[in-house]
Amino acid sequence: MTDRNEGRVQPSAAGETKLPAMTLQQQISERSAKVGVIGLGYVGLPLLRVFWDAGFAVLGFDVDPAKIQMLKRGQSYLKHLGDRLVADMVEAEASAVSSQPSGDGGHAAGALQTAPRFDVTDDFSRLGEADVLIACVPTPLGQHLEPDLSYVEQTADAIAKTLRPGQLVVLESTTYPRTTREVILPRLEATGLKCGEDFFVAYSPEREDPGRADHSTRTIPKLVGGIDPASSEVAVALYRAALDEVIPVSNTEVAESAKLLENIYRAVNIALVNELKRVLAAMDIDVWEVVDAAATKPFGYQPFYPGPGLGGHCIPIDPFYLTWKAREVGLPTRFIELAGQVNHAMPEYVVERVTWALNRASKPVNGSSVLVLGLAYKPNVDDVRESPSLELIEKLLELGAKVEYNDPHVPATHKMRNYDLQMTSVELTPENLATYDCVLIATHHQAYDWQMIADHAPLIVDTRNATRGVTGSRDHIVMA
Repeated sequence: MTDRNEGRVQPSAAGETKLPAMTLQQQISERSAKVGVIGLGYVGLPLLRVFWDAGFAVLGFDVDPAKIQMLKRGQSYLKHLGDRLVADMVEAEASAVSSQPSGDGGHAAGALQTAPRFDVTDDFSRLGEADVLIACVPTPLGQHLEPDLSYVEQTADAIAKTLRPGQLVVLESTTYPRTTREVILPRLEATGLKCGEDFFVAYSPEREDPGRADHSTRTIPKLVGGIDPASSEVAVALYRAALDEVIPVSNTEVAESAKLLENIYRAVNIALVNELKRVLAAMDIDVWEVVDAAATKPFGYQPFYPGPGLGGHCIPIDPFYLTWKAREVGLPTRFIELAGQVNHAMPEYVVERVTWALNRASKPVNGSSVLVLGLAYKPNVDDVRESPSLELIEKLLELGAKVEYNDPHVPATHKMRNYDLQMTSVELTPENLATYDCVLIATHHQAYDWQMIADHAPLIVDTRNATRGVTGSRDHIVMA
């Protein structure tokens, strides 16, 4: 069993003392620190690769054994990041092992091999092996839009079991202000070790945007705030060793709040154009043309575009973390809550438009066949988290429609927190399109040939303005 006090003050060769912060910063500088990443999803897995690229030994943790086995085989389940994301690390590891001398002179074969620089595991008893632990775990909402911090709490408890002097713990999961200080820190200090002296704690919000080509984990500016100055200094040094730009802030609360502000800003502005879409549609005005026209102003305006609802892990969820926390200090968050109401109502509006379009064709929703194009929440990725397409399918099924979907990036659905559709993507051909009473465009993937779709689908409901470039008759296209 590890003595938690062991290493609190480490004597140097000259008889001086070397504090854990000094030791860890030196390890970071020398790339001898091992970086552990907890949660190997859309945030954690690319982060693991970035630190590996920077020369660190990395150790990934995930509760899903199937993911661990795929990663050990060099396979990535995040297709939008490319096949080489994991394969490069696995192949480099295999090459390093094969190039090592086998050993002789009574030594066991392989005794001279260096420690692996890439490893993944579902064994959380190994958390103590890492000098740095970065938690990238989910922070969903409960049934009543309350924060669910169970994954954060479980992760902190697991880290506490093996916490040792000199370790840095960083939370990257999006959450409400003071989570790091009020939820993570007490669990770690219950071990008897003291933050800022024995170990270090910081918060650095993830800013991933799956599918984006102009920025990556390495190039997106990184905010970092520590519980105390020592923690900030160590955490900033860590991220600066692997990322292009690191921006220190005064504490964890500022970093936590900045992440929420980023997503609340988007949620409120998307709600604005979603509300405008409904009003302008009633006036027979094209909201997309209006947005593009406003965007010609070179200052004081940033375009946001309407859609069938919000998707992804950030915008539909994160604003409600601040709403919940604000009640603790007795203050309302009217803008946030109103934006949430508008955005959450969009799937219902889309279904109303589908109903209207079918009625215009003398067909009821009940018994009609509907093909939903796009299951992912955004173009050109396989990410279906909180996708409005899931709710659209469920609502149409409840009304008696026969619903199928096509998505070139999502061949089949999987069981999720709130959905288990048990569906597979159908083939998209001119002949198949002609058999549906309605084609509902929910995601504007680049792989789709919109002209072909418009030429063969008898009725289209377009929530993304994907058919704007279609030529020929548009009488069968309804905007939603």
